[in-house]
Amino acid sequence: MFLNEQDLALEIGVSRTPIREALRSLASEGLVEQIPNRGTFVPVINQKQVLDLMELRNILERHAALTTIKNGTTPIATMQDILDQQKELIKEPGFDDSIAFIRLDQEFHFELLRACGNQEIIQTYRRLSVRQRVIGAKALYIGSRCGEVCVEHQEIVDALATNNPDTAFDAITSHLDKTTQILLSELNR
Repeated sequence: MFLNEQDLALEIGVSRTPIREALRSLASEGLVEQIPNRGTFVPVINQKQVLDLMELRNILERHAALTTIKNGTTPIATMQDILDQQKELIKEPGFDDSIAFIRLDQEFHFELLRACGNQEIIQTYRRLSVRQRVIGAKALYIGSRCGEVCVEHQEIVDALATNNPDTAFDAITSHLDKTTQILLSELNR
């Protein structure tokens, strides 16, 4: 889908300059692609991008789990609190607030990364956040996955509480593998 700067400017009610800057920013995040003399378009998320992103998440989250377990800084109480908020959110009658759920999902995972204390890892994970939101929204809409995510998050918290890195690795990898498989199956439709 191509994006027209002039059309966007008219629709939003601003000049083309802030639109152009916003599109450049989105391009730097990999959310749009700019082709010289053709314009800007929203690319379709492909299988390789999903696999690459989820592999990087797995590497970062497993490392954070190992580091926090070794340092005794695993944020179990905070992660459980965020998970409890997710559980309450999906209990609400007529739940249809995937934006709030995704925000909590990102907070849940980011809390573990933050606790590892490595600023480079934290910054790398932050840069992934926008792309994670795009992919995460799609994953949640597939088969009403919110309940399953809560179960998997509880498994991660419980595994971290054992202070056994291998148990934590298994829970993190299982959660991310399930999400990856759902995303890939949807891409292949």
